Amino acid sequence: MNKIKKYYILIPIITAILSLIVIVSTALDTNLINKSYSIFTEDMNSNNVSTVVVNSSPKMTIILNNGDKYYTDNPHTDTLVEKLLLKGIEVKNENTPPLTKSIPSGIFVLSIISIMAMLLYKVKGKNSVTSIEMQDFSKDQKNALDFNAVAGNEEAKESLMDIVDFLKNPEKYQKYGARMPKGVILYGDPGTGKTLLAKAVAGEAGVPFYALSGSDFVQVYVGVGAARVRNLFKKAKTQGKAVIFIDEIDAIGKARSNGKNGSSNDEKDQTLNALLTEMSGFGQDDGIVVIAATNRLDMLDKALLRPGRFDRHIEVSLPDVNAREKILSLHFKNKPHENIDIKELAKKTVYFSGAKLESLVNESAILAAKENSTSITSAQIDAAYSITLAGHEKKERSYLKEEDKLLTSYHEAGHGLVNMLLLPNDKVSKITIIPTTKGAGGYTLTIPEDKSYHRIDYLKNKIKVSLGGRAAEEIIFGKDKISTGAHGDLSQTTDIALKMISEYGMGDTLGLIKLSSVGSLYSSYGNPVIEECKNLVNELYKETLELLNENKSSLEKIALELLDKETLYEDELKMII
Repeated sequence: MNKIKKYYILIPIITAILSLIVIVSTALDTNLINKSYSIFTEDMNSNNVSTVVVNSSPKMTIILNNGDKYYTDNPHTDTLVEKLLLKGIEVKNENTPPLTKSIPSGIFVLSIISIMAMLLYKVKGKNSVTSIEMQDFSKDQKNALDFNAVAGNEEAKESLMDIVDFLKNPEKYQKYGARMPKGVILYGDPGTGKTLLAKAVAGEAGVPFYALSGSDFVQVYVGVGAARVRNLFKKAKTQGKAVIFIDEIDAIGKARSNGKNGSSNDEKDQTLNALLTEMSGFGQDDGIVVIAATNRLDMLDKALLRPGRFDRHIEVSLPDVNAREKILSLHFKNKPHENIDIKELAKKTVYFSGAKLESLVNESAILAAKENSTSITSAQIDAAYSITLAGHEKKERSYLKEEDKLLTSYHEAGHGLVNMLLLPNDKVSKITIIPTTKGAGGYTLTIPEDKSYHRIDYLKNKIKVSLGGRAAEEIIFGKDKISTGAHGDLSQTTDIALKMISEYGMGDTLGLIKLSSVGSLYSSYGNPVIEECKNLVNELYKETLELLNENKSSLEKIALELLDKETLYEDELKMII
């Protein structure tokens, strides 16, 4: 029906064109020759005139007996009509235009007015409220989702099951005087399944599901976002029960300013105010639950997070080893595979989000299809693992010089050796000097130990591992021959060191003060913190140089073996060491 409405404007356009054609053709038809009054007098005296058409204009139309027509001057005398009638000439008075002219003109005017009205309505509709299409994820639908489709996140699912039960059996809770939570905030790292959980709530409860992004409410024109919020809740209320999901709510829900800069009444603030008002305005009898997702809970306005608005804050964290095993099993469920140790793969994919695990399984399926395998194998899983983390290996490598390959070999050997010596629990599964499509000249692939927190000695050793490549270059080639290959390592080193001193309370300059929490004083502490970071990294770099010098023979063995084979795996590295 909406598609048909789009073409309604064609009706007045076509009508206007047709009426214009009629008007033009009529005008062309009356484009007669103008003759002098004396010629008309001769024709009248000779009885050649059949009809004279007069009106208020200065011209009159003369129609001869043979059907010819022409214009002549109209003297506007009272005796002219009498003279014509005495001559037996028909006189037509046309002070009002004939229907052949008035009807097309009227239709043309009405068509133009209709076109303008439709265009104005269309523009107004674009600038005000866009229609919000409803997606119904009820159990009966083919694409319905439920909690069985969401692996892992057991704690989050348990919290959300209360919402489902409220929606399905409200009378059970009314008996105890319990109020249904109006809103739920799902927060956590990207790709952890926040949107999937929201869809599952609607699917389990069998209610309509409205999914929008916070950016859908942000507009240039003030008031448009607020109108969209009101329209969304109005539509949801017509359904009786519904789940409204707002992804990336920080786009409209950021903490509001104090108004000193005159920005307290901007579009985002009005949109947020409308959302707060709507959430306060509906009661538990409406059966509407608002679920929002964000990666930055700390940025949201306090009025949005208070009880009565978003009552529950549920963390959707990265999956642990058991959750990863369930997620991988779910993704492998409908894919042909053989001899794949899912438990071992779950241990290998530390810090992988649900989305990243899905990407890993999908990459392995693509590789199996390209190789025309009967099923997905462990080799394809390993290849997909490397692709997911480091990118595809470059096939064309003839352009690489031997000296560059040698430098890359020692650089990556430095990373791998320091990791094996200082962090034995973080397994080095692969070292390669083959460039990748993500810009790496080579890489060292490690499987970190699955931990919920890290100690200061671990973080210092992690910095040493990052500096191992630069240190190996300096030891083998000299300080004046170091390369730009460590730029990514230095970024990681700086990030860890800065967080240790400014966020984790592991430095002397700030002590146990968290730099990001001191507000406007942040800038005044910048230089001392950077100075301490520099001293920390320099000290750790010296220790890394000493460690590699003590194990120089092992470094050379790994590097030369890498130069020969290009890729070394865990078992081969253990044999070398």
